[in-house]
Amino acid sequence: MIHAKNLHKYYDQLHVLKGVDLHIQKGEIVSIVGASGAGKTTLLQILGTLDKPTPENEIMLRINDEDILTMNDKNLSKFRNLNLGFIFQFHQLLPEFTALENVCIPAFIANKPKQETETEAKKLLDYLGLSHRINHKPNELSGGEQQRVAVARALINKPAIIFADEPSGNLDTASAENLHQLFFKLRDELGQTFVIVTHNEELANMADRKLVMIDGLISN
Repeated sequence: MIHAKNLHKYYDQLHVLKGVDLHIQKGEIVSIVGASGAGKTTLLQILGTLDKPTPENEIMLRINDEDILTMNDKNLSKFRNLNLGFIFQFHQLLPEFTALENVCIPAFIANKPKQETETEAKKLLDYLGLSHRINHKPNELSGGEQQRVAVARALINKPAIIFADEPSGNLDTASAENLHQLFFKLRDELGQTFVIVTHNEELANMADRKLVMIDGLISN
């Protein structure tokens, strides 16, 4: 599902990733932990095609059997939209749109039909316990509800992989626990692969595998 080899990333003279090798299977939930500055978010952004690694010999990044490093920007954007979903610590919902409209946006970008998209979005929001909130805007929703809308948005194009960066870092304990359980339910019912950067030890330990980053490398 994800196969990376010799990933490096420099920001000017700062060497953030120092030759990361990684193999993640379909349907796995993998957590990535480590101290601030260890390279976790940089790695997640590169795996999620939001950033590019620094060119090196023998570098490789394949996702869903596609060679990511040979794609041009247009093809990469299309691949990202159709195959990858993202959940961030701060939900990144657009405040002027309703929950339903926010969920639909990635599908509209993919030129999917409006009626079909809205039907699928309503199903997802119902699945996530938000059917009574579809016409509410983000400022009318609780933090946990906003994050579940963000999850629905990440799922609308049925992506193979969900990347999550501190997804429960902005939630209270009960909402965080509900979100963590939801990830495993989604994996079991829909077969998604999850790569989660987190400081939440409970979530990290629930994962199928926990990868520890130290100084730009995976230590285990």
